[in-house]
This record gives sequence, C-alpha cells and structure tokens, in this order.
Amino acid sequence: MAIALQEVFDRWDSPEGRPYKGKLIDWDAYEADPDNIGCMCAQGQVLVLAGGWTPQSIRDIEDQAKADAEVAKLLNISRAHAVLLRNINDRADGAPSVVLRDPGKVLGDQWSKLLDFWWMFHNFDGKRWREVAAAWDAAGDAAWAAAGDAAGGAAGAAAWAAAGAAAGAAAWDAAGGAAWDAAGGAAGEIQGFELLRQRGRKPFLLPMFGINSLDDIPLRPADYGLGFVPGEAA
Repeated sequence: MAIALQEVFDRWDSPEGRPYKGKLIDWDAYEADPDNIGCMCAQGQVLVLAGGWTPQSIRDIEDQAKADAEVAKLLNISRAHAVLLRNINDRADGAPSVVLRDPGKVLGDQWSKLLDFWWMFHNFDGKRWREVAAAWDAAGDAAWAAAGDAAGGAAGAAAWAAAGAAAGAAAWDAAGGAAWDAAGGAAGEIQGFELLRQRGRKPFLLPMFGINSLDDIPLRPADYGLGFVPGEAA
C-alpha cells in the first residue's frame, strides 16, 4: 500500500495528475474512463487505493465526516489533517501532496506542534470534548479574536485560516459548534504562541485543552502518517 500511495502522491505533484475537486468522484468522468483515477479527489483516491472502497461506494457516501475519518485511519493521521487534505485539494490552486509531504507550507512554522495537537484531540472521548465545550461557552467570543490576531501576525492569514478550518471541522464532527470554535482558536494560538509571549500575553484557549506551553502538547506517534508526513519520533 505504501508504495502505491507514494506513487499517487508523486502524481498529484504533476499538472496532469491533479485530483478532481469538489467531491469524492466525478461519476460521469469515471464512466467515460474507469481506468483514470484522476476522476477522484485526493480523499477518494486514498479510499479506493488504500481502503479497498469501490468507486460506487465513494459515489454513494452521504456523510463527508465519514470519509474524513476513514482517510485519517488509512493514512494514520488525525481527522483534522484529513480535513486539511480535503480543503487544500478543493482549492483552485490546491496541490494536496504538500499537506502530507511538506505541511509547513500550508500551516506555517508551527506545523509540527499543530499536528501533535490535532492528534491529541483526535483521541478525545465525549467527556473530554464536553469539558472543552463548557469552557468555551463560559469564555465568550473575545477569545477567538485574540487567537486570530496572534496567529495572523505570526503565520499569515492563509495559514491561520487553513489550520482553524481543519481543526474546527474535526472538532465539530466530534462535539459540535463550541468545540469547533475552541479547537480552531487554539490552533491559532499555537501558530502565534511566540507572538503572544512577546506581547506579554498568555494563551486563552489552549488551557481548555490542558495546554499552557507548547511543550505540554504530547508528541504524535512515530508512525504518524505512515512515513509520508515529516516529523520527529515520539
């Protein structure tokens, strides 16, 4: 499987190999040329090649969150990382291979800590998510603005938006709207952590996840990403 996927990722880097955008599969294109995997988006190709899904099964899937979760399982990445793969794939200029091979180009210089954080909350149970949601509800919306200001200044608006959208969507699937806001904002605080420190401010959202320093974030496992995602060994 690893060799096949590496070849697919190589293909994504070529102009003629860019995956389909907007949904898992272009069914009309598939029927016209069943041997051309380019009719599937990045997630669709992973599901078929690594997961053994049929083109019919990805055509019929009704819940995008199910596809996100399955791609995360197949690649041994967090659900937030799988959402990022989907989001970058669907951009007009998106090259999804970078999400797996060089995520810093999308997430900024704190990409490794973000992947660690995403893996941490990927494994939260319902009780832990309810605690996060309750903390967010008690805090109010001002916290999001503060996190966005720090992240935008440190990593740039595009990186902040990419990280927040991926983290938020994964958290929403697990625990709903309050978790979306808390996870997305906390991702921004990771990106802007040094800027917060320089301004003499402490993170507001990360403590909802039990994090007061970036060193508090547990390392993702050494086999994270099946070797496709760069990173430190645990």
